[in-house]
Amino acid sequence: MATFFGEVLSVYSRAVDEDEDELDENEEDEQIRRELEEKRTVHLHWSPEITEMLRAGNKLQCSSFILAVGHNAASFLSAYVLASANWDAVGRVVAWNERSRSATGQSGEESTCVFYRHKDDLSVLICHVTCYIAEDQLFQWTEKVFDCLQPRELTVTVLSDCSVADYKTADYLSSSSAPFLRSLHSSAFSDQPVCQSLEQPNIITGLPAAVLNHCQVHRIAAVVYHCYNDVSGPDSVTVETYRPVLSKLGRSIQADCSPSTDVLRRFVRSSEIQSNLYI
Repeated sequence: MATFFGEVLSVYSRAVDEDEDELDENEEDEQIRRELEEKRTVHLHWSPEITEMLRAGNKLQCSSFILAVGHNAASFLSAYVLASANWDAVGRVVAWNERSRSATGQSGEESTCVFYRHKDDLSVLICHVTCYIAEDQLFQWTEKVFDCLQPRELTVTVLSDCSVADYKTADYLSSSSAPFLRSLHSSAFSDQPVCQSLEQPNIITGLPAAVLNHCQVHRIAAVVYHCYNDVSGPDSVTVETYRPVLSKLGRSIQADCSPSTDVLRRFVRSSEIQSNLYI
């Protein structure tokens, strides 16, 4: 650019510099987004035997898949079913997110999403999920787990729980009504549920909803037993609410209908009257 006196000045454009800075920032944001997505990827780790079978192109021949989502549901299966010595831990799922920060490595850290297989009947699989699965990880979890299972003649049973405050009803709900069960099933499920169906406009969310939706789309028989309770954390009364489901878990599962007090204490605490008053 020339001045009135003929001096030549270099041209400086703020617009170009701003565009370059913006491009650098966009590339940096994109890299951070990719790294975060990779970190939030759901990882399945199976036992060497199952890993070898899946690599060979085969799938787990599973006739009954029982999924417990939440501490009360998991405690029920632990006390009534898994307390026997007829089960082997055969896999785990690691899902990192803001509320579930388990590592993605293959080290021996305890996982809060574990698979167990029946020793005598290899077609029975149980999964405990006591960690939080984020909304953007639900599809990943469901697709990756069910991709390992043979869908033919598969029956899925989901046990889950949530606060009774989430239950919507036009009638008065007394405190003595909780805990209670409600069910929701796929169209391929032909058996009779052990409790009444979930009334509208109530809905099921999270991992139970993702699993039920997958089963509905792929025509897999599935039922969700949803327990509404008024106590936070594992509770013996809430755990007992799932007992009617035992008759539907299959003949090969030798459930303990009356576990000892010591067994229950390992997984739940006794129900106590809670108070927010200072003593």
